[in-house]
Amino acid sequence: MSEFKDWYNSVPFFTRYWLTFTIVLSIIGRFGLISYYYLILDIYPFISQFQIWRPITALFYYPIGPATGFHFLINCYFLYNYSQRLEMGMFAGKPADYFYMLLFNWLCCVIIGLLVNLPILMDPMVLSVLYVWCQLNKDVIVSFWFGTRFKAMYLPWVLLAFNLVISGGGVMELLGILIGHLSFFLLFKYPQEFGGPALLTPPAFLKQIFPDTRYVGGFGSAPQTRVPTRPGGTVFGGHNWGRGQTLGGN
Repeated sequence: MSEFKDWYNSVPFFTRYWLTFTIVLSIIGRFGLISYYYLILDIYPFISQFQIWRPITALFYYPIGPATGFHFLINCYFLYNYSQRLEMGMFAGKPADYFYMLLFNWLCCVIIGLLVNLPILMDPMVLSVLYVWCQLNKDVIVSFWFGTRFKAMYLPWVLLAFNLVISGGGVMELLGILIGHLSFFLLFKYPQEFGGPALLTPPAFLKQIFPDTRYVGGFGSAPQTRVPTRPGGTVFGGHNWGRGQTLGGN
């Protein structure tokens, strides 16, 4: 029990509670302690009956059953693996920044869910976080089923194709990719490569609630800011689903 407690406490804050709430709420819905209908995103009771908890519970709840149990476990693995890597890597020491990115992705999922009648938000939310990590670690080699290995930048698209072939789905994955791309663009591409303002900078009150720490992680790197050139000059300056590893030395 102490080993589990040590492992649980070692998981970074936001990843730990995201995973915990997902498992707990999904189990509650599975055994009928609360009717699943009150946990999903439904625009009519959300607006007309003021059931404002639905966008939150729709993020954490996933219907567990014989046909969905394996997919739920895979989602939990991706959540734990890639959210943890982001939180301890690019966003290490910046909890408010990571929370603000999660909040933005979640709001995008909620808006799209209300528009297209999407009752469960776990799939696109997890894929959006995975996509951001993959973009920050494009050249890391990841392993997939059957020993296939490829660069991390292709992983979201492989997952999209895999679900399209196996289950005839792919819509959730596509939405997650689009949300993740928008988040990555606003966080890194737009301010660093196009010189635009940092639109996803967390407000001051979030920095007060989740102050920066001195710890700096090293897994993943943001796109490099473009350096202008002078005229005539140069630029100065088990199965391992998606488990990354680098090839070659530094």
